Amino acid sequence: MKWAIKVSNVSKLYKLGLIGSRTIQDDLKSYWYSLRGKKNPFLKIAEENIRDSEGGDYIFALKGIDLEIKKGEVIGIIGKNGSGKSTLLKLLSRVTKPSTGQIEINGRIASLLEVGTGFHPELTGKENIFLNGAILGMTKNEIKKKIHKIIEFSGCQRYIETPIKRYSSGMHVRLAFAVAAFLEPDILIVDEVLAVGDAEFQKRAIGKMKDVSSRSGRTVLFVSHNMSAIKNLCDRAILLDKGKITFIGETDKTVKKYLDTENNFSISKNFSKLSNENIKILDFKVSPLNGNLISINSGILFELDFYCKIPNIILDVTYELKNYEDVVVFHKGVIITNEMNSKIGKYNLKSQISSYFLNAGTYRLKINFGKNQQIVLMAVEQFYKFTVNNNSLGLNNSVLPGITSPELKSKIHFSNEME
Repeated sequence: MKWAIKVSNVSKLYKLGLIGSRTIQDDLKSYWYSLRGKKNPFLKIAEENIRDSEGGDYIFALKGIDLEIKKGEVIGIIGKNGSGKSTLLKLLSRVTKPSTGQIEINGRIASLLEVGTGFHPELTGKENIFLNGAILGMTKNEIKKKIHKIIEFSGCQRYIETPIKRYSSGMHVRLAFAVAAFLEPDILIVDEVLAVGDAEFQKRAIGKMKDVSSRSGRTVLFVSHNMSAIKNLCDRAILLDKGKITFIGETDKTVKKYLDTENNFSISKNFSKLSNENIKILDFKVSPLNGNLISINSGILFELDFYCKIPNIILDVTYELKNYEDVVVFHKGVIITNEMNSKIGKYNLKSQISSYFLNAGTYRLKINFGKNQQIVLMAVEQFYKFTVNNNSLGLNNSVLPGITSPELKSKIHFSNEME
């Protein structure tokens, strides 16, 4: 048998709203309406289902999934939030059952779906290693042979006799991944939980998953929003959208298809739409600090005009830049006002990024307005897109000097203009 997982016409259906009412009278009324073929008058319906309008009162988290994964393959699963990635992993892990279709699994599965899944909070880290090993079908002697490697890889040696409930989320992930990887399951399923770990551990975890697949011939399914990690680890990738598989192929091609879709948004010139009860964006421009073209060596100027509708707060603006591969390369905030002294009126904010900080490529900008440095007033995810070109000196991107995230130099001007 060459396949590890075979999925045939699998769908997962969820019902919107309440199943029962709060009184017997209302339940009888609902039953009477259903006998007459009429809609339940007490059913709470969510907004129109953007995934599938055919279902009416139901949502297809997944619909018509056909998939075959070979033994020893490393498969990436990518897509937007809500596309069905985690639902698919839960079905494969047998956490929940499909509404229709069939899933065949050839081998023992270990899953990392959520932080702390499968751990008992009152047991120590060491005791949980034995518990998880037993769940995976390992004998006590088999676990004993691996336990020192598990503890060493996790980096939790000092806390291994401490109850899991006192672990941080990062320590949870470290130990859970080490258990799943070293107890040698036939199929390893990893959801986005690795994002909780630090950069050093993520690097080691990806290296371990490569090792598990290449040396031991085990199958790995990996869900992540980090496209660099997906490209670095996976042989093939699956693109999910609205509960359906839209593309399966080589990782580079699948990632490109996903990123082309993600980056394909137009900039609206009608900034009046970007408004709520707190903030109204009036205008925004991106331009080079010198020259006529935004390039590696030009530096970049952001100029933002907005109207603040609430007084007496500490107001701040945060810029977040993501590159074409959806990796955050810049995240900086600007304090607009101090000591709760914001005023109602128009603000002009000019901020600049140093030259040679950004490589050539396309970038997406998210903007966030905050109150008192802890409350979000307004956030716009897909706010702006711009391209940085190679400079006129023809420097090679791969040998650009390594520059850490620079300070965001900013100037602020306020006027009492009314909206």
